[in-house]
Amino acid sequence: MEDAFRPSEDLLLLADERAAMGDRSPRELIYLADDEGNSVTVSVLGRNLRWTTGLDAEIVVKTPFVSGRIDLALSVSKMESWADALDRLDAGEDVAWMEMSRGPSIFIQLTGERDCPEVVVEDESRSMVTVRVPLVPPDDWIADHRQRLRQVMDHWVPMLSR
Repeated sequence: MEDAFRPSEDLLLLADERAAMGDRSPRELIYLADDEGNSVTVSVLGRNLRWTTGLDAEIVVKTPFVSGRIDLALSVSKMESWADALDRLDAGEDVAWMEMSRGPSIFIQLTGERDCPEVVVEDESRSMVTVRVPLVPPDDWIADHRQRLRQVMDHWVPMLSR
């Protein structure tokens, strides 16, 4: 009966892996924030134990008015589509990231309803909630996010089974 309450070896291995990585592993794939206290982040939490080709991640929205988080499963293809989205943003286009997948979607509008950039996080499949966050990122935010993506992929992708 005691074995039923013991953490599995996989969970212990994952806990050891996360503890060993400490702050060295790249966590923030997306970090969009402004001086007004508005932010949207996508953070990698670690490998998904049940899905060997994926990562556990979360989207966190913080504003002075509303805050929330939602779980997200990240795959290599989703990270590659983020690279494509960054190219389109750099060309001056609005983007929808993860729009056709199960789970939350992120839309970035370069000129939103308030005449400034907006990040829209939509969770149509579960909570049916949409949050629109106006924010003005720094001038070099696309280059910064390309570097974040490269660091996340260089670190995490080799650990995933293809």
